[in-house]
Amino acid sequence: MFNQPSSIQFSLPGWLTEYINGVSHLNEVDDRMDFVINASKRNISEMTGGPFAAAIFEIKTGKLISLGVNLVRTEGMSILHAEMVAIAVAQYKLGTYDLGEMGGARHELVTSTEPCAMCFGAIPWSGVRRVISGATDSDARGIGFDEGPKVDDWKASLVERGIEVATEVKRNDARKVLNEYAIQNGMIYNSRGSG
Repeated sequence: MFNQPSSIQFSLPGWLTEYINGVSHLNEVDDRMDFVINASKRNISEMTGGPFAAAIFEIKTGKLISLGVNLVRTEGMSILHAEMVAIAVAQYKLGTYDLGEMGGARHELVTSTEPCAMCFGAIPWSGVRRVISGATDSDARGIGFDEGPKVDDWKASLVERGIEVATEVKRNDARKVLNEYAIQNGMIYNSRGSG
């Protein structure tokens, strides 16, 4: 007999609460990226997921809305990339699927690594008005992650939709986390590439 669950859920790592404690606003973009990169490091050291983290901030005020980390392995769901978690938590917290509602605060996604194909697809629908990334797609692919068939000029396609994009912010620091994960033999999951 077929059995469909009536709901699904995922849990955030317990250390996130302690990590966020005392952080309400980060005014500088570099500080926001440091916050996210350090969360990606912590996700590795706590063994709660892959080497990726992302956060949603109010652009103008620097107010932290949500922090997400990669939970693919620990929660057993391939959609739980850091960006997807950060977007979902922000939407839940703010009570809206549109993080760019007219008349509301403008929000940004700060992510330790450029979005993969899935996360890239979610960005316009989330309503965020700016994306800031650290490590590049090639950095993630360089340690074996399959970033999917993302359009070549993904930045221009977001800009055409009115979404600002800044890349390679603190790239070296973000890339170090990816390399550290590889050195520790962190699991590279769903790495099937095109072959």
